[in-house]
Amino acid sequence: MTSDPAPTGSVGTPIRVALVDDQQLVRAGFRMVIDSQPDLEVLVEAGDGHEALRRLAAVEVDVVMMDVRMPHLDGLAATARLTAQAGGTASDPARRAPRVIVLTTFDLDEYVLAAIKAGASGFLLKDAPPEEMLAAIRTVHAGDAVIAPSSTRRLLEHLVTALPDADAQHVHPGLAELTDREREVLVLMARGRSNTEIGSDLFVAEATVKTHVGRILSKLGARDRVQAVVTAYEGGLVRPGA
Repeated sequence: MTSDPAPTGSVGTPIRVALVDDQQLVRAGFRMVIDSQPDLEVLVEAGDGHEALRRLAAVEVDVVMMDVRMPHLDGLAATARLTAQAGGTASDPARRAPRVIVLTTFDLDEYVLAAIKAGASGFLLKDAPPEEMLAAIRTVHAGDAVIAPSSTRRLLEHLVTALPDADAQHVHPGLAELTDREREVLVLMARGRSNTEIGSDLFVAEATVKTHVGRILSKLGARDRVQAVVTAYEGGLVRPGA
């Protein structure tokens, strides 16, 4: 399991968070937990995807906590539109798209997979412990993806039942380009191992692992570790319970 990263914000420059969920009580609970942290701050709340996009067009945030099932515009579509701004917008080319954490439950597996494909940086179960949610926000803000917590790893393994069989037409061509070592690293990534843990497992330096991860993402055309792991599941490189 990946160790929680140190807070990346500070009292003067907190990580800016948006909460998007159609249940006001859920948003209130999340806000209470997040605003209790000196390095985190909730700037935007929205009850559906349309409202979120409208408010986020006026207020720049770093991380969006996005529910999946909402009225008017669901979290899947809203995530795709937000992450499409990775290169900035017409009015503000330098603006960076926020990182998105999808909030879900086990009965939304197919939506979770689609949201990750749309560019989400990870996902959490709605009943995850507060400390896990806080760690997830800091992790994605630091540029990594949330795949390590045990509940998330179980969800990844659970959702592959919704995937097609990994025959030739579904295997990403980039998987064939991976070296044996890169395939080893990708398998360990899919098992929720951090770079430090992978280095220990393979008896190599963490800097070497980072180089392998970078090459894996490049060959797979993946935005981050989450997309790479989903590709590994889709291609049959990793199987549930393996």
